[in-house]
Amino acid sequence: MSLQPRRGTDRPEALGEAGFLDVTGEAAAPLAGEVHGPQESLWRRGLSVFAENRLALFGAGIIVFFLLFCFVGPHFYHTDQVTTNLALANEPPSSAHPLGTDPTGYDELGRLMYGGQASLEVGIAAAILATVFGTLYGALSGYVGGALDAVLMRLVDGFLAIPALFLLLVLSTIYAPGPGTMILLIAALSWLGAARLIRGEALSLREREYVQAVRVMGGSNTRAVVRHVAPNAVGTAVVFASFTVADSILTLAFLGYLGLGIQPPKTDWGGMLSTATVYINSGYWWLLYPPGIAIVLVAIAFNFLGDALRDAFEVRLQSR
Repeated sequence: MSLQPRRGTDRPEALGEAGFLDVTGEAAAPLAGEVHGPQESLWRRGLSVFAENRLALFGAGIIVFFLLFCFVGPHFYHTDQVTTNLALANEPPSSAHPLGTDPTGYDELGRLMYGGQASLEVGIAAAILATVFGTLYGALSGYVGGALDAVLMRLVDGFLAIPALFLLLVLSTIYAPGPGTMILLIAALSWLGAARLIRGEALSLREREYVQAVRVMGGSNTRAVVRHVAPNAVGTAVVFASFTVADSILTLAFLGYLGLGIQPPKTDWGGMLSTATVYINSGYWWLLYPPGIAIVLVAIAFNFLGDALRDAFEVRLQSR
């Protein structure tokens, strides 16, 4: 049987991918391994851009290393981070204590793992909380528009007018500093940036055909925001979250350095730096450099990751 299109018709019926009919008269099935539609290729292009960024891979490697170091390391390197032992205070690095001990006799390497858990938990949790709330807030404001948008954005402008550092210091002295409190305090000051960014995305997304279709079909504003606007702004939200993790870790370190962070016997990297400054002229370098280097490396790593994610999502957005 001939595989040519039928004669006498303006267009062939039931054409396959190449414009031919198979012997059964049905459209030919696409070849195995063929890419279906533009969506998969856009994700591949974004992933390719990310993989080509060596700084991003370097940053991702540092993040994975510190996650394993802080959360898996204590299962292999056992130390007592509760009971003080002043007889071992400020001992230099040795085979028993690879990074020495601190002024209360805690093993410094174990303390670095223990403090890193708090720093990473607070940084990541605060970034996620701030991003989720800011995304929903900004998406609602930008999608609805009008008077509601004006009121919601004026509230954001009002909070931004208050010096964030001053407000954070005041709140940290009022509430008992702990991991949960620090997460809420840092997130409460970080969601404002996400709200403004996502609001700008929502102003553009609400004019798209698929969002207009929700309105025509009688869909609620909540459904449009949660199911269509917010998910399509995920690229901006993810990039914002990666930068916010670094900012949150630095903010916690700053508060810990001032003695307003997580209190003993718990600690964070900023609290370890605060302790080290008392002995900065005593030659106890092992108290200062490990937490300082850890803070710098993790902050830089998340910034590298954020830059790469921004480039990857820009490739996808250019092809919309």
